[in-house]
Amino acid sequence: MKPKLLTLSLLLMSIITMSAAKVKKPSIERIDPAFWYVGMKNPSLQLMLSGPGIASVSDVTTDYPGVRIDSVVRLDSPNYLFLYINVREAKAGTMTLKWKEEKGKWKEVAYELRQREMAGEERRGFDISDVLYLVMPDRFAQGLDHSRPIAGMNSYREDRSQPSLRHGGDMEGIRQHLDYFTDLGVTALWFTPVLENNSPDSDNGYSTYHGYATTDYYRVDPRFGTNDDYRRLIDDCHKRGLKVVMDMIFNHCGFEHPWVSDMPSRDWLNLQPTPNPSRGEGSLNSSANQSPLPSGGAGGGYILTSYKLTPVLDPYASEVDLRETTEGWFVPSMPDLNQHNPHLMRYLIQNSKWWIETAGIDGIRMDTYPYAFGEPMAEWMRELNEEYPNFNTVGETWVTEPAYTAAWQRDSRLSTLNSQLKSVMDFSFFDKLSQARNEETDGWWQGMNRLYNSFVYDYLYPNPNSVLAFIENHDTDRFLGNGRDSLMLKQALALLLTVRRIPQLYYGTEIMMNGTKEVTDGNVRKDFPGGFPGDTHNAFTREGRTQAEQQMFGWLSRLLHWRQGNQVITRGTMKQFIPFNGVYVIARQLDARTVLTVLNGTTKAATMSVSRYAEVIGSTARAKDILTGRYYDLTKDLQLKPRQSLVLEF
Repeated sequence: MKPKLLTLSLLLMSIITMSAAKVKKPSIERIDPAFWYVGMKNPSLQLMLSGPGIASVSDVTTDYPGVRIDSVVRLDSPNYLFLYINVREAKAGTMTLKWKEEKGKWKEVAYELRQREMAGEERRGFDISDVLYLVMPDRFAQGLDHSRPIAGMNSYREDRSQPSLRHGGDMEGIRQHLDYFTDLGVTALWFTPVLENNSPDSDNGYSTYHGYATTDYYRVDPRFGTNDDYRRLIDDCHKRGLKVVMDMIFNHCGFEHPWVSDMPSRDWLNLQPTPNPSRGEGSLNSSANQSPLPSGGAGGGYILTSYKLTPVLDPYASEVDLRETTEGWFVPSMPDLNQHNPHLMRYLIQNSKWWIETAGIDGIRMDTYPYAFGEPMAEWMRELNEEYPNFNTVGETWVTEPAYTAAWQRDSRLSTLNSQLKSVMDFSFFDKLSQARNEETDGWWQGMNRLYNSFVYDYLYPNPNSVLAFIENHDTDRFLGNGRDSLMLKQALALLLTVRRIPQLYYGTEIMMNGTKEVTDGNVRKDFPGGFPGDTHNAFTREGRTQAEQQMFGWLSRLLHWRQGNQVITRGTMKQFIPFNGVYVIARQLDARTVLTVLNGTTKAATMSVSRYAEVIGSTARAKDILTGRYYDLTKDLQLKPRQSLVLEF
């Protein structure tokens, strides 16, 4: 994500707001969440009331049966009031909240409590039986009724010729192509963030089309659709057996979020107290007893994160290194949220529950997980796991050492903090495979040896079945780079889809979309061909795909459909063999069934010596390659073509 050049005007507005005189006529402009559900295991409900001078009201009450107001909290801004309400005994209905203004006049507002569609235990998340397919909504497809511009949104352009501006994809475009996903054979869709990102286009030609600068945690970005459109899309996915994973960000928000111009409390954002002269950055003075005061030059007022995640687990980490990681802003346009503020963290915890209940999502992918404070995030996961024990959340943990990633998984013995996070992302797999694709597999470290040497550390994971692996995503170069090496791509996919991992694909992999981040991230986030008006190339249909695209699509689709419901892959044991003569072999076994993934990790013909693998082959004489339908004689050594991949089943 590219930073924007920003002034401190909004932060100065925050200072002015905090020191302003009392508003004469308090009013409520918004309540978050807009409605809630009865029957939660945690009966405490936080209501954030916002509006001019709302903190000045008194005697807040309700006579709704089964509801008790436990506390009324006023922070630094006069424009926020927090109500903590116990709804343990409440039934669904509409309650009335009443309060008294300064002159003694009573006012009221209605608030709806809804019945849940199902108990938390009934909601089932994604797991190793699924294959996730990552979609960037702005770049995938546009619905027929797409409108622009959207009234009330900050200035933006939709220009498909510019890789870093919005292109106009939306939810309706995705919904119109749901059959494509089922034809391909994936079982879950992960959308990059769909919530409102009301940031204007920057002067240097960038926008927040990627979605990672949230400006409203309870509203779908209207350029994608409405909250109801999102629910409709998810319902239609469920009818086709597709799960939906929601991308969330608790580490930071967008600069245009109302919290930035009017912070509920002075510690709502992480504003570091001293500048870092060596990096030429400004600072914000944010002690508990004074307003944040900007200092430094233009664009100052914060410290950027170091982007180094190791201090979070480093037993020897210095305070300055740890502070830069967890309190630094991700980019200047994304202020860092302070999860140690209990009112903010309660807001975020409730928000994730609200989307599960309201939209029916089947999983969460949490962005930039280790950048946020570990203890509050662990509390979020603990509460989510208690309410939804069969749900799943995966955290982005971008360090390429298995020990680091494993330490973030729930019940890890490698960390003093139990993250309670069920799933983590395997950046080691991605990193080692990215190196191996350009190497010959030798007798020691290169090529497929890198993958072997990554899997040997699976003993560090409390649950390897709940580790998510991928070969590319929206933040990396495409696996193919700027090339079209289908043989190496097939090896990567055969490995990804048969090892002990939750596999994740990236949109367009199946038609060999390529690109690198060398110039801009937008070049690895290109439009899916056929998704937009005027496209002459339509890769959504067999007829519209090129011969090479159809060959790859058909190959991957066979593998994906074979994987669905295949318990050898989802429940079986895994045994790997050190690459021998350039050949890497992995066995998956369950009961009397075996699957062998055989990869020639060289650009030359190679021989697989069958006798070396006798412990998994046994007396089997014949095996079927599910990729081609061809049968192989396992009483003889197998002759492999350069970079050939086999998935043998017997």
